[in-house]
Amino acid sequence: MPYVAIVTVLALIEYIVLGMLVGRAREKFAIPAPATSGHPEFERYFRVHMNTLEQLVIFLPAVWIFASFVSPVWASAAGAVFIVGRAVYARSYIRDPKSRSLGFALSMLPMLALLIGILVWAIRSLLPAAGG
Repeated sequence: MPYVAIVTVLALIEYIVLGMLVGRAREKFAIPAPATSGHPEFERYFRVHMNTLEQLVIFLPAVWIFASFVSPVWASAAGAVFIVGRAVYARSYIRDPKSRSLGFALSMLPMLALLIGILVWAIRSLLPAAGG
């Protein structure tokens, strides 16, 4: 489980860094708090940060449930892909929102794999043993 803990902490650090980028963009484009709109580039930084939060709500419990009941190694691998995906998503979305597809896929596919894996495990654990 240490790898899952590392992936979790890295995902949270990535979220903190994205928040710091929002703060820098807020200064750069003179967007006073608590405003969340004003300059299109600031809005892209803000959306990346908020979208990452939306994804973390799904990712964090999924990676830990999968690690606990299916495989910590595969959970860690999916988590690493998720983190890279969020970085790709952030870079591409800030540059041009239309180019976010690869980063979105690299974030969403590992989450779906984790969720499907958990569901398969849970259903299989409810079924009577073969030959019972």
